[in-house]
Amino acid sequence: MLKQIEDSYLAAYEGVTIRHLLTHTHGLIIADGKLVSEYKPGESWAYRGPSIELLTSIIKKTTGQSVADIVKEHVIDPVGFQSTEWVKMSQPHSKIANAIRDTDNIFWTETDVVDGSGMNMYVSAKELAMWGYLHLTEGKWGGKQIIPREIIQMATSIQTPDPSLPIHKNGFLWFVKDTNHTFNQIGDIVPKGSYQLLGYTNVALLVIPDENVVAVRMFNRYGSTEGYDYLKDIRSFGDTVYKCSIKESRTQ
Repeated sequence: MLKQIEDSYLAAYEGVTIRHLLTHTHGLIIADGKLVSEYKPGESWAYRGPSIELLTSIIKKTTGQSVADIVKEHVIDPVGFQSTEWVKMSQPHSKIANAIRDTDNIFWTETDVVDGSGMNMYVSAKELAMWGYLHLTEGKWGGKQIIPREIIQMATSIQTPDPSLPIHKNGFLWFVKDTNHTFNQIGDIVPKGSYQLLGYTNVALLVIPDENVVAVRMFNRYGSTEGYDYLKDIRSFGDTVYKCSIKESRTQ
């Protein structure tokens, strides 16, 4: 992997593996405009942008294709998605509602890069649920194996290098429910093995295999309003979905 990065960043990347990047346990962070290591790879967890940037760069250099090209070829076109795309955020889009944001907040940025490396993949609520369903079926769509089953199984099972640490547990980018912790972003009563993705504008996609359930919510807002407890709310979302799924299954 080190062959794919700039020489000036080699010290920061020492010991970092692709698994660290995919599970947010890499420790990389931008400080004072420089890439540095916040903690030894694998010893903690933090969501940081440099991991996604490096992963997309590695994919581009090793395959000759961008993430957006690969996803379009292997998922979007075969499945027939119509409302999944990377968009230039500076330009109005007929299918996308404006996201609420504080214009003076420097932590929420926009990008016009459409190669899959930025946080500007927009999906309708319906198609986001379909993405979840594609994972629930382990890559099958319309009776065909669109994505290899092994890839889905790896992505949605715990891949954190040291699962015994009291940190968030991830598959490949997905949050995966394991034991309960106060910092979990999946609710306490949601079954072990469930998995969830969170988006840049407070989007959530939750899959509960035990109940054969996929749930989506969209806020269309950058960040949170004053006094809003995001962690409490996202945990409540999962628990509410699970309670409703149990109630529904018992009435059938």
